[in-house]
Amino acid sequence: MNRLQTGSATEILVETRGEVTLAAPDYARTKMLAVLGRLDEPVLAARVKLTQEPNHAMARPSLAQAVVDLNGRPVRAHVAAATMQEALDLLQDRLNTRIARVRDHREHHRHHATAPVGPPDGARHEHRPQLHARTGQERRIVRHKSYSLARQTPWEAVLELEAMDYDFHLFTDAASGRDSVVHRDPADERYRLATTDPQAEPVPGLTVSTFDVPQLAVAAAVARLDLSGLPFVFFTDAATGRGNVLYHRYDGHYGLITPVL
Repeated sequence: MNRLQTGSATEILVETRGEVTLAAPDYARTKMLAVLGRLDEPVLAARVKLTQEPNHAMARPSLAQAVVDLNGRPVRAHVAAATMQEALDLLQDRLNTRIARVRDHREHHRHHATAPVGPPDGARHEHRPQLHARTGQERRIVRHKSYSLARQTPWEAVLELEAMDYDFHLFTDAASGRDSVVHRDPADERYRLATTDPQAEPVPGLTVSTFDVPQLAVAAAVARLDLSGLPFVFFTDAATGRGNVLYHRYDGHYGLITPVL
């Protein structure tokens, strides 16, 4: 039995933004309790964020995100749907999938010390929030996150990627000390690794990019991102020499992740 008792829905924190229906928070707690009631690990915290976008022309204006702390390991899921009820149904399924994948990765690593490729994660992008269309003149870097990068092996970075439902994860390689990124290739769901280490060794279970990480100023990285059509650009900042990631946000603007110097 997990430590978050299934009879106490008030322990699941629900935050709402926009015109979320009054019934949605209770439905969210019901869905979360269905997930947590199946777990053996202690559940230290659980929270849900529900957002109803005001744009009625959007096909999926209802957004739901959940983060569960499983004995010190955060696991996150994020979905979008046409209605909040549908979003919460999808959130339950996706959170179950994320927890199962984290367990599979952890068990595989315990016995093999490599990252499993795993089966394709169905609907990984199908139920993501829509990318808001903006012209190049309208886009701005509206979020700049700077933090101390975790020193991890590439496999540990993959586990973080899966647990937090990220599209990419920026980290410092524990062996080389070089800034690196892991991500999934949407074409085949395989893991990819890009690193600033020019002498990077092959990593079992990962495809290492053969392209050099470009050294760019942030303005040049913006131009490269717009021209590439990719969801993010990994580059070495010309001013700091550290690995940065510039990415497209769902609101149509940019986000920038940089290491603390």
